[in-house]
Amino acid sequence: MNVPDDLLYTETHEWIRREGENVRVGITDHAQSELTDVVYVELPKMDRQVNAREAIAVVESVKAASDIYAPAKGTVVEVNKALEADPGLLNREPFGEGWIFVLKIDNPDDLKQLKDAAAYRQQIG
Repeated sequence: MNVPDDLLYTETHEWIRREGENVRVGITDHAQSELTDVVYVELPKMDRQVNAREAIAVVESVKAASDIYAPAKGTVVEVNKALEADPGLLNREPFGEGWIFVLKIDNPDDLKQLKDAAAYRQQIG
């Protein structure tokens, strides 16, 4: 299972990449593997203000539908429109072109409650 060391992780299997005051968010390799073939992604609305751990997107697969949660309080500043035409990007490139949204975070300290790669590996053990 691929768990890149340079990312942060949530209990609910989202990954987070810091990009200045923004964070790029997607689902982990473990999550896409559990979901199997992703067939639809409901992206969050642009400029939506969200709270940490708030459900803001949905990923549907042939097996299940799963909520995607905001890792911190902030505002959605970008969404990956490519997923509308090709939701399978989540399966093929979960840490690359398969990202879901970018969040401008209100407080960087919110990220302190997230897991590093070692802690996430232990969670999915």
